[in-house]
Formats: sequence, C-alpha cells, structure tokens
Amino acid sequence: MAEVRPLQALHYNLGAIGGLADVVAPPYDVIDARRRAELVARSPFNVVEIDLPEAPGGGDRYEHAAQTLEEWTLQGILAADREPALWALTQDYEAPGGSRATRRGVLCRVRVTPYGPGLVRPHERTQPGPKEDRLRLTEATRCNLSPIFSLHEGDAWRHLEGFTRGEPWAAVTDDEGTMHRVWRIDDAEAHRAVAAELADSELLIADGHHRYETARAYADAIGGEGPHRYTLMALVSLADPGLTVFGYHRLLSNLDAPERQETLAAALRESFEIEEVPVEELDPAGERGIGVFGYIDSHFRRGFRLRLKPEARAILDAELAGRSAAYRELDAAILETLVLRRALGVTEEDVEAKRGIAYTASAQTAIDSLDEDTQAVFLMRPTPVDQVRAVAAAGETMPPKSTYFFPKLLTGIVFNPLS
Repeated sequence: MAEVRPLQALHYNLGAIGGLADVVAPPYDVIDARRRAELVARSPFNVVEIDLPEAPGGGDRYEHAAQTLEEWTLQGILAADREPALWALTQDYEAPGGSRATRRGVLCRVRVTPYGPGLVRPHERTQPGPKEDRLRLTEATRCNLSPIFSLHEGDAWRHLEGFTRGEPWAAVTDDEGTMHRVWRIDDAEAHRAVAAELADSELLIADGHHRYETARAYADAIGGEGPHRYTLMALVSLADPGLTVFGYHRLLSNLDAPERQETLAAALRESFEIEEVPVEELDPAGERGIGVFGYIDSHFRRGFRLRLKPEARAILDAELAGRSAAYRELDAAILETLVLRRALGVTEEDVEAKRGIAYTASAQTAIDSLDEDTQAVFLMRPTPVDQVRAVAAAGETMPPKSTYFFPKLLTGIVFNPLS
C-alpha cells in the first residue's frame, strides 16, 4: 500500500527572492555545463547550486551543497514550514499537435518501500553512477531536493481541486513554455482524504528511478524510524487527461568504420521491412504495428521507415526467452536486442557510460545532430502508458530512456527535509 503524507517543506522565501522564475531549474540529469552556467547567471540562489553543485577551487561538491543550503536558510533565502502541507501542482503546456493540455499532481511525502506488487514499481533499468552521486548529495544535505514523478490509480486530485480556485502560492513559466502553478494546502481533512484515496494504490515510477533507489539506500543506512523513511514525490493519476509521453530517440556514433556501417545495414535488411519516406515524415509517432522506427544516417541522409519483419519475431523471441509478451513488443527492447546488442555488440556497460549512444526527445534535434559524431539516428514512437504498466506488472524493467514523460517537473519548488 502507498503511505502518503504531507510534508513540512523547506522552500524559497518568495519575499526574499521576488519569485521562483530565476531560482528553479529542470531536473539535474538534463542540464549540461552551458545550461548550468545560464541558470547560475540568472540568480546566485538558483537551485543548481545545491542540486548540481560545483565547489569553487575544486573542493568537495557535496560539502559545498550542504554549506550553501545552510547559508541560504540562515540568510532567509529559504524558509521552513512549521506545519505540514500538501502542494497541489498544475502544469499547462503545449501538447503534440499544438493544443494546450494541463497535467495535475500533488507534491507529498511517500514512505519508501522495496519494489513489489501493491507497493512501488519501477519501469526502467537504473545505472550505478547516478545513484552514487545522488546518495552522496542526500547524505550531505539531508534533504530530497527534487521530486520523484510517480503515477497512481484513482483520483487524488478531486480532494484538492477546490483549493486551487484561488491564487496559487507561486507560478512560473519555464523555458519550454510550460506554466507551473502550485498551491500550499494545509487542510488536515484534505490530507486524510488524499491518504485514504491512495492507500490501496500501487505507485509506478515515471521519472526518478535513481532518486528512489537512493532514498531506499539512505533510509536503510540511517535505520530506525523517522523522516528519512519518506521521500519527496509528485503523484499524478494514470487517468489524468494531461499525461503525455514522448518518444526518446537514439543517436548512434562509433559507426565511422566501413565494416560497422555494413554490419548495421545488414542487420536492418535482415530484421526490418524498409521503405523510403520524406525526412519531414520520418517521425513514426502514430504508426501502428510492432517494432516501427524512423531511420536516417549521415552518409545518405535519406529517411527510411523500418517495420519489424514477421520472421524476425522468432529471432527476437529466442533472444528474449523468459521475457513477457509486453516486454518483447517494446520498441526500445526490439532495437536494443536486434540492432544494438546482436548486430553492433553494444553492452549494458556501453549504454550506462553512453559510449556510442545518446538520446533526445526532439525528432528535429536528432536529425540535425547528424555529423561526424552522430552517424545514425533511430526515431522512436512514444511508449503507451498501458504498455509501461504491463511491463512493470510483469516485474520487468525497460531499457534506459524508454519513456520521456512531458512536461518535466521543476526542481526548486519544495524540498523535503530528512532530519
């Protein structure tokens, strides 16, 4: 069962900073060095100083984060709530096709449990590097600095909607045009209603697997009971009309050797029906069938639609023996199995280190990346939420970067103290 509680949040003092616009940031794992510098230039109090810390003079970055968090609290840049609250969050954004959509969720604390039926389910494989980084940051700051994005059955929002008719506690538009609004709700009856609504709900992690496994490791290391047994989450209903998933496209490099190019071409001919399509129609979103991709390389720069051949299903089933039907029909698993591993010899270690592979949620960015460093691009369809649920329910995890839930949650709206 899901144990959901309000939190006594640590958050920015809006009176001291004038608003959230210059201090919030996207999730740490989508911020490169240039983007980080831009965020710090907006405000010396931007959240990346603690969530993606860099110590001056080459010092310990985690110690720098802890010191910065303490200094901001003492200076009144951050304020600690005395009473617990739930935080209702809406995100208004441009959906595919140009229409506007709104995703609704609640920021809260959730008790950390092992993965399992009726508890919390992952849907993607994790990698040790990010977990080590997030654990060291958690140990230093003793805070959850960014929320884990999870999906639930039921409708928790109905218990909070009435509180969102007034002015929000804060509102901010991010660089992608998404308007984030948040309301602080301290009503005890609403807290009880949300907790009861979600008590029997299984939670499916949509984004933040590394942070959840970090929370488990941290809680077990501390031991006993206390705030460290809970982690910060944003919970969204699986039935929310604003729930959108984009494709996560694959950019391949290390293919400049002629023999590597020939191996890839042979693998595509063996496993896929190939049809040339205009580059502007290359994105396969909306295409039906199992194993459908858009493909373009830096040599020919012509677009091709790939469709899994019926006879390739036998090879796929043999390679994925013991996997569920839902897993064997995942585009990401099909590409990983038949092309990356079987043909090109890409290992899990290569994927973890991003050797020869990169990702983007933008089809145009993927195509524009074709140069000496990126030799081939596979455009992916969005993974349907029902398929994500089916794989998780089978106790399996998808290849990394199988889903891109949009919009991303901002870091810096609230923090969850762990002591």
